Amino acid sequence: MSDVTLTFPDGASRQVKSGTTGLEVAKSISPSLAKRTVAMSLDGKLADLADPITADAAIKFVSRNDPEALELIRHDAAHVMAEAVQDIWPKTQVTIGPVIENGFYYDFAKQEPFHPDDLAKIEKKMGEIIAKNAPFTKEFWSRKKAKDFFRERGENFKVELVDAIPEDQELKIYKQGEWLDLCRGPHMASTGQIGKAFKLQKIAGAYWRGDPNKPMLQRIYGTAWATEDELKAYLHRLEEAEKRDHRKLGREMDLFHFQEEAPGSVFWHAKGWTLFQTLIAYMRRRLDAAGYNEVNSPDMMEKSFWELSGHWENYHEMMFVTELPDERVFCCKPMNCPGHVQIFKHGLKSYRDLPLKISEFGKVHRYEPSGAMHGLLRVRHFTQDDAHIFITEEQLAEQCLEVNDLLLSIYEDFGFKDIVVKLSTRPEKRVGTDEQWDHAEAIMAKVLKEIEKRGQGRIKTAINPGEGAFYGPKFEYVLKDAIGRDWQCGTTQVDFNLPGRLGAFYIDEHSEKKTPVMIHRAIFGSLERFTGVLIENFAGHFPLWLAPLQIVVATIVSDADAYALQVAEKIRAAGLRVDVDLRNEKINYKVREHSLAKVPVMLVVGKREAEEGLVSIRRLGSQDQTVTPFAEALAALKDEATPPDQKRG
Repeated sequence: MSDVTLTFPDGASRQVKSGTTGLEVAKSISPSLAKRTVAMSLDGKLADLADPITADAAIKFVSRNDPEALELIRHDAAHVMAEAVQDIWPKTQVTIGPVIENGFYYDFAKQEPFHPDDLAKIEKKMGEIIAKNAPFTKEFWSRKKAKDFFRERGENFKVELVDAIPEDQELKIYKQGEWLDLCRGPHMASTGQIGKAFKLQKIAGAYWRGDPNKPMLQRIYGTAWATEDELKAYLHRLEEAEKRDHRKLGREMDLFHFQEEAPGSVFWHAKGWTLFQTLIAYMRRRLDAAGYNEVNSPDMMEKSFWELSGHWENYHEMMFVTELPDERVFCCKPMNCPGHVQIFKHGLKSYRDLPLKISEFGKVHRYEPSGAMHGLLRVRHFTQDDAHIFITEEQLAEQCLEVNDLLLSIYEDFGFKDIVVKLSTRPEKRVGTDEQWDHAEAIMAKVLKEIEKRGQGRIKTAINPGEGAFYGPKFEYVLKDAIGRDWQCGTTQVDFNLPGRLGAFYIDEHSEKKTPVMIHRAIFGSLERFTGVLIENFAGHFPLWLAPLQIVVATIVSDADAYALQVAEKIRAAGLRVDVDLRNEKINYKVREHSLAKVPVMLVVGKREAEEGLVSIRRLGSQDQTVTPFAEALAALKDEATPPDQKRG
């Protein structure tokens, strides 16, 4: 038997007999290494420790505490959950159970519905299975053997899955003790390596293979982590996320609501609309300063226009369409870009006019599936802080960096400092020549290095291979919020396609027509979604400049009513958003009510304050009160409520 060469992470190498397993290699190095190893990585791909090694490879042994092991822990936990369910309810059919972000799920076909109380029973049984520390073993079965086995057990969904596996792929069966399942693997060495840091979370319905025409199954979601501390931290984050849910806070703060008669569309209340318009006003100031020309394009245009742009071919299933009595078909715009190209085309453009920056707070319409909609975070009608920059190819690097600096500055004004910038490169299906893609990707790779350099350790960068738009590579900006969640917001996308399709050109220095390159650029992205992100990031406790209602002046006694109205009028004249609470209620009741509505500042006034020109300042989330002259309080609050861009001058 021939030898194979294994290269270790430290660069060392050794030769072993072809067919030697990973476990045998680990044991030959050190018994302690073999004991703590749960899997191996061969040329960057995870594999069972018991797999034979038959070719030269870079090898890495994976311990349970390595980041790569987390997916295995969750995968194995899913299998153990399925065994536990079938042990408690033997007639239950097991279908599929993948690893997902932060956990796993399994779909079951069970005649009786699961009850939330069942989760504790399943967890207890899982603990018993894990304690047995049964080894995971792999077998290769013929399709006939697998189908006969599962059919005999009444596992009809498994029979269908066997038929769905391509003929050129081996059919793997993984066993844990007596229980087994059809699975691609890999797995750790035994069930005991899962540990105790797991939790079943909820029960939901799910169609078999996501098809609404197929049977409804019952899905159990769970999470698993390497340590119990990590599990506790994750569950705490979930509790925090629930408290911060923008839909809940939206009701408490009287910002917006949804209703069935307009699915996926926001009914903005006065306070919510104030917040929305504050964001637009801020962005408008930033874009004006950066040299953008704000425009407005039609919400509805003829279908032929969208056919020419290519959107009908790629996005027509997500477009709202209407046919008029004269048989002309119109579409609500799903994107602003084709309209901006028309504005660019209006009038002859020279290379001296470039870069030309066109921006719009454009309302776009996309038919999101009903199951995908989620409060402000996923709607059918939303406003984009959209912009398109028409440039020459030579201006690409400079403009991408300029956009990047603007984005990072804006995110910092909202308190987002932990940011990842990802470069998404050419997808398999794309337009444009390889030379154009080579040129654009090379430039954007250099820009990415410059972004990292300018970030001085604050900005992380990454590559997303194959995730670019079909018309060009792009940067994606991912923000981390106050409880550690990631939100993908801004994008910078390079487009070689649309300007040419729609006949846009400029006159170059040689008096020849040339097609411009177009940068698609969004910073907030969807203003509705960004508003939802902000609500959850701040848990409704907005900084004073953003708060829809900044100050409430509340009286202790009716003798102070006239003074409270005077105070409020002066606050309003100073440009702050204020309300007055003169109700004949106890002050503690008023404080609780306005705290629930997340008003940042309460100015409490009574007889003494009215006589001496004072106010008692109470901050949201604090029990402390500060009594100060009203003029001083107003000056300080006016300064605090000044938006960060205006403070910088």
